[in-house]
Amino acid sequence: MQFFDIKNEKRGEKMKPENRKKELLQIFDQVEDTKGIILPLIDDVVFLEEQLEGLRKLPFIRVNPNDPSIQKATPAAKQYKELLQQYNNCIKILTGILRKDAPEDDSPLRAFISARKDFK
Repeated sequence: MQFFDIKNEKRGEKMKPENRKKELLQIFDQVEDTKGIILPLIDDVVFLEEQLEGLRKLPFIRVNPNDPSIQKATPAAKQYKELLQQYNNCIKILTGILRKDAPEDDSPLRAFISARKDFK
């Protein structure tokens, strides 16, 4: 799914935030009545992607040079974890909006359960 792809596949370069925002807006262009929710979330997603990309360049573990078995998480690791959780929450909300707006087809499991329910 193109939603999670933040790199330009042709050149392997990081996509500019403006282009990423345009891409996400195109994905949600057909969704009705949720622009007040979608636009701020898209801004948040683009911002979080930039922050996560910057944090990935930093070390996440500090190793004691005298005793390698002693290790500590760096502030960058803690920040990355928090931002990644926020990013994942935003993505879940956006994908939920897409699923809610899409025509709903019964999954095989739901069809089976509804068929079994009719036998009772």
